[in-house]
This record gives sequence, structure tokens and C-alpha cells, in this order.
Amino acid sequence: MDEYIDIVTKEGLPTGKYALKSEIHLKGYFHNTAHVWLYTKQGEILLAQRADSKSICPLLWDVSVAGHVDASETIEHAAIREVKEEIGLDLIENNLHKIGVSECFQSYPNGIVDNEFHHTFISELNVEIKDLSLDKNEVEDVKLVNLHEFQNLIDNIGSDNHFVASNKSYYEFVLQSITQAIKN
Repeated sequence: MDEYIDIVTKEGLPTGKYALKSEIHLKGYFHNTAHVWLYTKQGEILLAQRADSKSICPLLWDVSVAGHVDASETIEHAAIREVKEEIGLDLIENNLHKIGVSECFQSYPNGIVDNEFHHTFISELNVEIKDLSLDKNEVEDVKLVNLHEFQNLIDNIGSDNHFVASNKSYYEFVLQSITQAIKN
């Protein structure tokens, strides 16, 4: 779907302008995305395998849920909406704990120029993964990995075709944040 997305400055500030997602990626406009990493109190992190039909990094494992922030939408609303759309899980704003904003500025061989600010949240997963309802246009599969396995995936990034290789420091930051949340 080619939705309208707000354009932000290279510092992440609103411009008051918007464009279709296809134009945003064609022209490399800066924009916001919402990322939600789900974890269990038992120390597991939910990974989502990107759908085979995705134009960027198909079938790689990545963030539990991620998506673009629509024009005039709050980042928190986008996070809640994307979780519902992609895996069928209902969250409320109080479930979300923002851990930061990461810059992700990349160009891909297919012509997509992705200049995104990943507004990143963590949230406790309180349902069995078998009870999730996956949107197969977005998510091929999901799995839980423990903190040690997650670290192992980070350590082997780029050699095992599992995670998106350019996101290593981002994954390390997420692991640190989730580890801290589980301890508290």
C-alpha cells in the first residue's frame, strides 16, 4: 500500500510536508518509522521473518514489528497500529516503553533510498506466539530466541544471513535495553 508519510528534516524535525511512501523512498526524504520489540519476562525476544515479497531484505529476521508512521499520525499510534496489523496483537500506549531513536540511512540496489528515524519501543509479550495472527504480506514467520541466542545472532551478523548486517549496533542497543527491562 502506498500511504502518505510525513517528511522530516535530517535532524528528525517536522517539515509540515508529506509524500507517498514510494516517492519518499525514491527521493530519499527523511521520515519516521515505529519499531516495537516484544520480549518475555523469561528472557526471550520475538523475532519476525520479513515476508518473501518485501522489496528490502526479504526473509531476513528482524524487529518484532516495524512500519512507517503515516502522515499526521503519532509515533505511538503507528506503533500500536503496526503491531495489530502485522501480528494481530492489541497493545495500548501504556504497554510501550520508548528506548530511543536510531538513524538508519541506507540505499539499496533496487533504487530505494531509506532515510529513516527508527523510533524504538520495547513491550512485554503476554500471549503465546501461536495466538498471534501474522499478516503474510509483512511477516513470513515469528520465533522466540533467548538473550544468549540473540547475542549469538549479533556476533555472527553478516556471516549467517539471519539479521540485517548493517544494523549490528542497533541490535546490540536493543538487547541491552531488553536485558535491563527484564532485570527491573
